[in-house]
Amino acid sequence: MSKANLTRINDFTIKIATVNGTGSASANTLLMKSIFRSGIPVVGKNYFPSNIQGLPTWYEIRVTRDGYVARSGSVDIMVAMNAETYARDVREVAPGGYLVYDSTWPRPALLKREDISVLGVPLARLCNENFNGVRTRILMKNICYAGVLVALLDLDLAHIRALLAETYAKKPQLVESNMKAIQLGYDYARANFECPLPLHLAKMDHTAGHIMIDGNTAAALGCLFAGATVAAWYPITPSTSLMDAFKMFADRMRVDPQSGRRNFAFIQAEDELAAVGMAIGAMWNGARAFTATSGPGISLMNEFLGLAYYAEVPVVIFDIQRVGPSTGMPTRTQQGDLLLAAYASHGDTRHVCLYPANPEECFYLAVQAFDLAERLQTPVLVLSDLDIGMNDWMCRDLKWDDSYRPDRGKMLGKEEVLKLEKFYRFLDRDGDGIGYRTLPGVDPKAAYFTRGSGHTQYGAYTEDAAEYQIVLDRLLKKWATAKRLVPRALIDATAGSRIGLVSLGSCDGAIREALDVLKQRGVALDYMRVRAFPFSEDVEKFLAAHELLFVVEQNRDAQLRQLLTLETAVDKAKLRSLLHYSGLPISSHFIVEGVLAELQPGERAASRDAAHG
Repeated sequence: MSKANLTRINDFTIKIATVNGTGSASANTLLMKSIFRSGIPVVGKNYFPSNIQGLPTWYEIRVTRDGYVARSGSVDIMVAMNAETYARDVREVAPGGYLVYDSTWPRPALLKREDISVLGVPLARLCNENFNGVRTRILMKNICYAGVLVALLDLDLAHIRALLAETYAKKPQLVESNMKAIQLGYDYARANFECPLPLHLAKMDHTAGHIMIDGNTAAALGCLFAGATVAAWYPITPSTSLMDAFKMFADRMRVDPQSGRRNFAFIQAEDELAAVGMAIGAMWNGARAFTATSGPGISLMNEFLGLAYYAEVPVVIFDIQRVGPSTGMPTRTQQGDLLLAAYASHGDTRHVCLYPANPEECFYLAVQAFDLAERLQTPVLVLSDLDIGMNDWMCRDLKWDDSYRPDRGKMLGKEEVLKLEKFYRFLDRDGDGIGYRTLPGVDPKAAYFTRGSGHTQYGAYTEDAAEYQIVLDRLLKKWATAKRLVPRALIDATAGSRIGLVSLGSCDGAIREALDVLKQRGVALDYMRVRAFPFSEDVEKFLAAHELLFVVEQNRDAQLRQLLTLETAVDKAKLRSLLHYSGLPISSHFIVEGVLAELQPGERAASRDAAHG
């Protein structure tokens, strides 16, 4: 008997194949959130085209009682709503799995696989008989399949109705029409199939203290709580929703209740270079400002990133990474900007980078990014990706400390300036590589030119070799200070293994699941997730402590591995890359198979000994 035919509760993956622009997103979100409200851990992955409508789109809902957040890599229930992709969709179903399709038009070819169960539901006919208007019937057909799944999976209809009431609170007529479509699918499935399927849901209490949120929304909220008041941007997938979310939050929380005046600036620039220039100018003037973009935008921003680095002006940039190079695949995910972000601009530049692993960290690291930018007086780039930024994740409730105050770093007010005999903007008084700064207009005594050209430590223009090198060497000292200030790596060395696994960002969910699977197979590994560049001292220690290190990342050219070999003392021969760059989120299966394929029998035995203590 296949795995899928066995009774499995709260442990399976549903994939829904539809056409972009037909309203399926509402049905998919409704299903996922209803499962979440049943107390069952769940995660959604959206694979959508980069055009507006008409092309195939897929949505995966992974029900996972163990709380895993990665893509499963398999499909147990396929809802095939797009005739153009039937052949592909049928092939993806795991042996023993289920295929649900619209049987208004019979598809004999779907029955060729004898190792899956095909459930035909006349969705179009049901909607044509019960709704008027072509557009309405198309939309309701996608809601109708949700009703079929509610019956097949034994999902509580009360959760569906409650979510519809919340979604359409101002349009009660839509609640009733959507509920009618759901009931049509539900009743048909109950009357014609054995419900529930062997794969079904059962209420749990594992979602208490958690929310469903995407990374872009969480990052925007973090910017707001960090005190950001200026957002400059140019639209680019997949970062646009971060700016949309910030605008939404600012409209609610940055408006004076008495006058109605907006206490923020939200600017759409003519391109990405102008956007980051506006953000740099705003932070130079004392506001907390940021921009959000993706890889092509970072490419355009290089000139101003070099200026901000050398003139020592803080700014925060969110890079929601997508597939490259060039335009690439705008709606697929990757970690291909690691080197670009770390060394953006010509000349000797190094930029502080933060690597969140999920929406929860997007919120907290957004706040840290602003504090670090101002303390270090330099650009800080937060490298998320499309998987984190645009997919819904189950995260712990976001917490906030109301005693938080922005860390403005070494910023002098007028009284402090007047006490100084002389003010020199780029002089290192404390030995940490960071000079003291002022805001424009504080006092004539603190006036200086903010130069992207050669300047001395006193702020004057120079082309003198020695004076130039003093400033450049001080910036390197500042880089050493940054190593002590950035978030430390998260390390799990409980396995006590001589073999380690190193990664960053959205690989984390798949890796944690893979570690559990490997342990069950007798292979124990230590794990380090890098959260920032420059690499802190704990990264060096972990690398030195292990004889063999797997580096897992989502790009072709092993960019994290390159950074490690460039910026640490690690022996290059110890590093083995596991590279995933298809544009789909990484799965635990890829990591498990990659590790097992690389390990020799003797290495497996040593790891097995570690697993068993």
